[in-house]
Amino acid sequence: MTKSTAKAPLAGTPSLLRAINDRAALELLLENGPLSRTQIGTLTGLSKPTASQLLARLEAAGLVLPVGTTAGGPGPNAQLYQVNPAAGYVAGLDVTTSEVRVAVADITGTTLAEHTAPTKGWPASETVARVAGAVAETVRAAGLAEGILHTVTIGVGGAPDPVTGKLRYASHLPGWHAPKLLRELSAAIGAPVSIENDVNLAAVAEQASGAARGSEDFVLLWAGEGTGAAIVIAGRLHRGFTGGAGEVGYMPVPGAPVLRDVRRRNSGGFQELVGAPAVRALAREHGLGAPTAEGSVARALETPGAGDDFLAALAGRLAVGLAVIVAVVDPQLVVVSGGVPTAGGERLRALVEEELARISIARPEVRSSALTGSPVLLGALQRALSAAREAVFSTH
Repeated sequence: MTKSTAKAPLAGTPSLLRAINDRAALELLLENGPLSRTQIGTLTGLSKPTASQLLARLEAAGLVLPVGTTAGGPGPNAQLYQVNPAAGYVAGLDVTTSEVRVAVADITGTTLAEHTAPTKGWPASETVARVAGAVAETVRAAGLAEGILHTVTIGVGGAPDPVTGKLRYASHLPGWHAPKLLRELSAAIGAPVSIENDVNLAAVAEQASGAARGSEDFVLLWAGEGTGAAIVIAGRLHRGFTGGAGEVGYMPVPGAPVLRDVRRRNSGGFQELVGAPAVRALAREHGLGAPTAEGSVARALETPGAGDDFLAALAGRLAVGLAVIVAVVDPQLVVVSGGVPTAGGERLRALVEEELARISIARPEVRSSALTGSPVLLGALQRALSAAREAVFSTH
């Protein structure tokens, strides 16, 4: 008889239990706003003495603040507490070929300042300095001290290789491929920096507070100047072996020529159908020319006849790519985002869902993005906040 080598589970130590209770209380305060000792005790199941000790610890650590008292109820007024906004600050960036958008937020998720700087004409050699300068400008606009940021997340139209850290699928972003880029950005900004695919960050934002909130399995299709997808399985982003999961612009699909050497051309099948140049060309075929893809879609919505035909054709193209993705992933939900779906609104969404149901065995619900502003910027802030909270809330 072989002797078992399995270890007995470790009992929770008092310090571990305190840490778990403290983190639970902080999450409740973030989600529900100011709470009293009694409310925290009720929501966590802790006794009043234990809840009082918990709040004293968190206040001494600078993680919570007293913010007034309850009023209007029976009995004496109760002290209310909230997470201390100054416990940490983060920045999120959305980098495109034309601009970099920066937002700075406190640990509660409140955005304190935003700043946009043009990127056209930036020498590749000045990328680090220019990005750091844009971040510094936003920090100043927020009224914060230099070097105060805890974490920075940058969204770009490429895929960081999880092994090498090299940015792939991003030849359109000169200056972002240097081997020491992350190290140099971190040193110039004065905080740890991470780079994430922009469409993945849009999915992070939709899952946190948008159309995919509460969904554990969904696909986000981004259609605009570029085309991409984010895949969330069991609540987690699926990045793939090289970080390129979701680079569906390169995906061969019916109706588009099969291009060889797609890396060199930085294009591919699905992009040739639904990328901005293809949308503008399709609009011209229907007599709906406009300077931008979004403008073409907007014009179609106001043009009976030709506009209806254009929208039906565009929805068919989007559905073809989605059908391929859905056949492999079988998601609960599809979210469409980016400039083209946003311009098309409910009408284009409904046409895409209808056409997808015709050509796909799986028939997931199709929803439009429910976010205002830049989904990529919101996702970058969300990712930076998650990292900062994990560090700050776990080390007091």
